[in-house]
Amino acid sequence: MSMLNEKIKKNPWPLIIVLLLAVLIGIRFWQYQSRSGELQVKAQNWDKLMLILSEIDKNYVDSVNYKDITESAIPMILENLDPHSVYLPPRDLKDAEEELQGNFDGIGVQFNVPNDTAIVIQVVSGGPSERAGVLSGDRIMEVNGKKVAGIKLDQDSLVSMLRGKSGSHVTVGFKRGRSKEILNIDIKRDKIPVKSVDVSYMINDTLGYVKLSKFSRTSHDEFMAAVKELRKGGMKTLIFDLRGNTGGYLDQALLLSNEFLGKGELIVYMQGLHRKREDFHADGRGSFRDIGLKVLIDEGSASSSEIFAGAIQDNDRGTIIGRRSFGKGLVQEPIYFSDKSGIRLTVARFYTPTGRSIQKPYSKDYRNDIMERFRHGEMTSADSIRTNDSLRFTTPKGKIVYGGGGITPDLFVPLDTVGVNKFLIKLGEQGLVFRFASDMADIHREELRKITDLGKLDKFFESKGFESRFLGYAATRQIVPSSAEWAECKFIVSAQIRALIGRYSPLDDKAFYPIMSRIDNVIEAAKK
Repeated sequence: MSMLNEKIKKNPWPLIIVLLLAVLIGIRFWQYQSRSGELQVKAQNWDKLMLILSEIDKNYVDSVNYKDITESAIPMILENLDPHSVYLPPRDLKDAEEELQGNFDGIGVQFNVPNDTAIVIQVVSGGPSERAGVLSGDRIMEVNGKKVAGIKLDQDSLVSMLRGKSGSHVTVGFKRGRSKEILNIDIKRDKIPVKSVDVSYMINDTLGYVKLSKFSRTSHDEFMAAVKELRKGGMKTLIFDLRGNTGGYLDQALLLSNEFLGKGELIVYMQGLHRKREDFHADGRGSFRDIGLKVLIDEGSASSSEIFAGAIQDNDRGTIIGRRSFGKGLVQEPIYFSDKSGIRLTVARFYTPTGRSIQKPYSKDYRNDIMERFRHGEMTSADSIRTNDSLRFTTPKGKIVYGGGGITPDLFVPLDTVGVNKFLIKLGEQGLVFRFASDMADIHREELRKITDLGKLDKFFESKGFESRFLGYAATRQIVPSSAEWAECKFIVSAQIRALIGRYSPLDDKAFYPIMSRIDNVIEAAKK
């Protein structure tokens, strides 16, 4: 027995994990047992675990730090269930809730860290930073007297320093423009709205565009306001961009789907071993049933994005354009604990109206699925998308669709690699375009702040020779392209420079996204 105790002392984790699992299962079992005598027969399934738990309590050689073990082992247990059942410690749970609720307490700036200094790229309209006089382009040097620039502070740490309870104060030291002096600004934190509609604008006289970044608590309200405004501008068809949208609240996906579908049309249903099938239908009162619809998706579109795209595709309501979506079709139910932590436990699967499971299969390569798509050519060729005839379904109008994971678009658009070369990759690795744009915005700050429409912004760009100035800027950092390399990627670099500088004008994202759309092959496909 002493030899066994020594082995346990050296490596107690196997027993610790079993112990924790037994505790969790035991608690769950006894809770259910008290509700229904029918469940008592299930006790036999856990007899061995309960016996091991008892033996550890009576005989284990050392005391056990149950709190540390719990925090370390719960994620391991949930990871063995499925890829999306997760444990969220108090801080992570708070951050996740804030992001989806649509607000948080902070100072109201969006920043990027291209090198070792955070640069403000957006000041939230009406937020505490705007009221205090912070401007886009300001560099964050200090927070409450503590240096945060030039020390490679990670972005999460800086976010934590800037956030705080509404009503509390933080002093932020900024460098502005070419000044070497630090400008200290006292900012009173407040509730900051987190928008989920990144941008909305008219592409031409009848074609509107809306980009949704996530399905937050406010998404439906934001979307309704954006689309109603576009309709006033003459929109007849909408491009709804869900690329990179990882999902969020189910009810928001249902509300948005309802706006486009007819009465009684099925949006989605969910079902699990312990959950009876539950169907969700449109009520026929949607505001946008008469407009054309094109939905953009890619490998980053997941969960609620796939529910919306699947509902539109399976009801023959619009055209899905882009690349196959991620394939997350598991329903997570939140369970909260008294220490303000919680778990997201998978309880059911989502199915599209034709009966397709959105969830892709679990496998050892699940986490690397996107890379696997690159390897076998799916990102550049529709013919490389793997389909299974046993998972073939038909929409009401006879269109063939496939299950097996994710939503396959009606119109495939390959990943755009035109213009990508070694020079462009080097620029990206060093963040040179972003840094150059920030410097140029400093130099032309006063001119930029007077530009309020895209036409004037284009004229401003044409007069400044930014492309040649950028080549000189890159050369000072020993990055010089050949003439062939520059000819190949110039259109990408030029668009990036213009879009990033445009963000420092009052147009903000209404400059950035329209300019970047000019080199976006998916949007071009949707326009045609």
